[in-house]
Amino acid sequence: MKFVVIGAVAAGMSAASKAKREDPSMEVEVYTLEDHISYAACGLPYYIEGKIEEKEKLIARSEEKFAKQGIRIFTKHWVEKIDPERNIITVMNPDGAELIVDYDKLLIATGASAIMPPLPGIDLENIFTVKNIPEADKVRNQIPKAKKVVIVGGGYIGLEMIDAFYPFGMDITVIEKAPQLMGNIDKEMAEIIDDHLYDKGIKVKLGEAVEAFTGHGKVQMVKTDKGEYPADIVIMAIGVTPNSKLAKDAGIKLGVKNAIKVNRSMETSQKNIYAAGDCVGAYHLQYEDDAYIPLGTTANKQGRVAGENIAGGEVEFQGVIGTGIMKILDLEVGRTGLNTREAEMLKKDFFDINITIPNIASYYPGYDKGKLKLIVEKGTGKVLGGQIVGPPLTAKRIDVIATSIQAGFTVRDMSKLDLAYAPPFSSVWDPVLMAANVAVNELEKLGSSPYVN
Repeated sequence: MKFVVIGAVAAGMSAASKAKREDPSMEVEVYTLEDHISYAACGLPYYIEGKIEEKEKLIARSEEKFAKQGIRIFTKHWVEKIDPERNIITVMNPDGAELIVDYDKLLIATGASAIMPPLPGIDLENIFTVKNIPEADKVRNQIPKAKKVVIVGGGYIGLEMIDAFYPFGMDITVIEKAPQLMGNIDKEMAEIIDDHLYDKGIKVKLGEAVEAFTGHGKVQMVKTDKGEYPADIVIMAIGVTPNSKLAKDAGIKLGVKNAIKVNRSMETSQKNIYAAGDCVGAYHLQYEDDAYIPLGTTANKQGRVAGENIAGGEVEFQGVIGTGIMKILDLEVGRTGLNTREAEMLKKDFFDINITIPNIASYYPGYDKGKLKLIVEKGTGKVLGGQIVGPPLTAKRIDVIATSIQAGFTVRDMSKLDLAYAPPFSSVWDPVLMAANVAVNELEKLGSSPYVN
């Protein structure tokens, strides 16, 4: 059997590797327009900063290692068309020659592209997105010549890019059209981020829409509906859009936010064609419907599921609950499940608790405090969501909350978890257990009879 993959980053290479391991006799070919394969895009801000000195360290596995596994990779090859009726794809090679490639099974793992709105001046030099290694190289090369940077967008990518510029003493401005940073957490938690950035001397402009960029060849000014901000570098980080046109042109059904519609086996609407990664929607366990939440973790898992099924397996992608984590200078942010807006949208009867938490034992060097918010269903006591904003060694605890949500735990179940303790890592009462106990007390006050023992 011949398995062809379009795309060679997280989902594509996970699928290729898994399929080849499951069926060593399978012929596997991967086509990508990019020069680099299997790279860690989430590490790009730290490569730009210089914390990761060599770009090669971002490569999870080299082309040579895949070749030893029997996987053939064709870089700088543009897939122009999929013909599902004939089981072929049309490919343009680096010399401009057109190739016809047949397949028995096909995976589309074309990823997503950064959104670049058609604003005046958007084509000026030094306006960048950061989606791949060549883009990161361009930004890195401009840092020695730059003093002022404007980051447009206050989500994961935009805020992580602060770390890339801050060590160089640059003047940093973050512009966000929404009334808060990090729209997937609640406002009072996002305000902690605002305060942290203010303390670090970073300017945050909320509720401002960028209208134009001006300059002579290179960008010099960012104009919004409320002001003007000088810039030597602009980072566009207002979100991504799925690369689904190739699939759409092949008659493949699209779904949420024009992402490719797949079932939980990662099959598309066309026979023998699968899709995975940032180009597809993912089943949300709490929405009970598809959502578009493009994350590297999801892409790798979806690719693995697709690869196993293409090799004859029968596995399903379990789904997502939007678990994410990030670092902004000295602050950590983690979130999972539903925030209060989502809980209201889904008409959940819920309450929330917001507590101050320690990162480690109060007497141990490095002790500091953060905030943990828990969202709980009133009638059942089930954990619906959680958010953590705090100093180092706080946010990774979001995984305990995520596990509890996926396991269907109540806050009483969560309060009984046997979690590790030592002074360098935690207070004797882990912050998650502290939050669970507060939530149990709140439920008892509410007299939630199906829940209270």
